[in-house]
Amino acid sequence: MQFEKVGWVLDGDIRGFFDQMSHVVTLELVQRRIADPRVLRLIQKWLKAGVSEDGQWSETVVGTPQGAVISPLLANIYLHYVLDEWAHAWRQTAAGEVFAVRYADDAVFCFQHRADAERFLKQLQERLAAHGLELHPDKTRLIEFGRFAESERRNRGHGPPETFDFLGFTHICGRSREGKFQVKRRTMAKRMRAVLLRIKQELRARMHEPVVLVGAWMKQVVEGYYRYHCVPGNLPMMAKFRHRVKLLWRRALRNRGGKRKPSWQKLIPLFERWLPYARVLHPYPRERFSVKHPRWEPYAGKPQVRICPGGVS
Repeated sequence: MQFEKVGWVLDGDIRGFFDQMSHVVTLELVQRRIADPRVLRLIQKWLKAGVSEDGQWSETVVGTPQGAVISPLLANIYLHYVLDEWAHAWRQTAAGEVFAVRYADDAVFCFQHRADAERFLKQLQERLAAHGLELHPDKTRLIEFGRFAESERRNRGHGPPETFDFLGFTHICGRSREGKFQVKRRTMAKRMRAVLLRIKQELRARMHEPVVLVGAWMKQVVEGYYRYHCVPGNLPMMAKFRHRVKLLWRRALRNRGGKRKPSWQKLIPLFERWLPYARVLHPYPRERFSVKHPRWEPYAGKPQVRICPGGVS
């Protein structure tokens, strides 16, 4: 997106995908790659296992339970044939460039021209409806996004380009220090709040455990959070996350009881020992592209075909 001809982004959201997957269609798609009747019978039993809530069992005639081990696999098979292959064929008819990235039921489609985007959206709705699915009307958006979005909107008297959320990050039209266009990624605020809430609840449960044990646990949590979210340009959000973790831990320590509450000065060495600082753990987009497509490769300079895990591009 940062180096391609992208002017419009379709942020698509399939309404209740895991609840609307057709069992018949799912088995038909699986049979394209699997012929063993024993495996097919096992998958069919998995789909019809039902749901148990409050001791009451109910039959499932459509959909696959979220959280089940088989659900992500079946979802990828389902959307590979329903969406990925169709989108790959559709892009051959587009007037401009088209890119698509999908992970499970979350998908983003990028277009060079608005006319292609609008035509794609209409035909996508028809394609999904033919397979018992539909786009969520409130969460599906076509937005102007890309290197020229800011200037184009300014000329029309509009505000800055809209942002979109994908895989835990808010994607923003920004500029580098040199003034060049750059897609900036920031951790989604609501996702960070949810993680902080879970940390708060766990700290409350561990309130009276030895500080060393809690500190070791906190270090694992923070490092695990960094490993996904420490992308280039997101360090300010990681600094905010670390600061809020410090506030939560300070509150838990001060609520342990006792007449003397620990001051900030006494807690700073504790934070420095157990709460690591964030650093960039993922390559910059241009570096990642150069690794995948070095200049010495035989096909260097030829049009690239990019395949993203879980979808087409």
